Amino acid sequence: MKHYLLLIIFACFLSGCAAPLPEEKSHYVGDWQSKEMRLLILADGTVAYKRLKGGGSTSVNGPLKNFIGDDFVVGILFMTTTFDVSIPPKEEDGHWFMTVDGVKLKRIDE
Repeated sequence: MKHYLLLIIFACFLSGCAAPLPEEKSHYVGDWQSKEMRLLILADGTVAYKRLKGGGSTSVNGPLKNFIGDDFVVGILFMTTTFDVSIPPKEEDGHWFMTVDGVKLKRIDE
């Protein structure tokens, strides 16, 4: 019984780690995609990432902790991943693009 209680407490802790994106970074919100990468950033600070590379895949899901310039850090405690944003979100010909970890992503509008 104690194990279930600890698990519930830990899950509540994790779900409370995400903080809403600051207003000046709201243009990061969206479903960003390329052929080999998908990056979903929600306004509540939740991030889901998946990348196919070299016959394998990498995925990261967690709260957005903070921004360092244009880059952003996702994760909890000491388990974090920093996403290198070489070109922050910008609009080109009516579509939004951003380059993350060397991959140009297009925001998919719903």
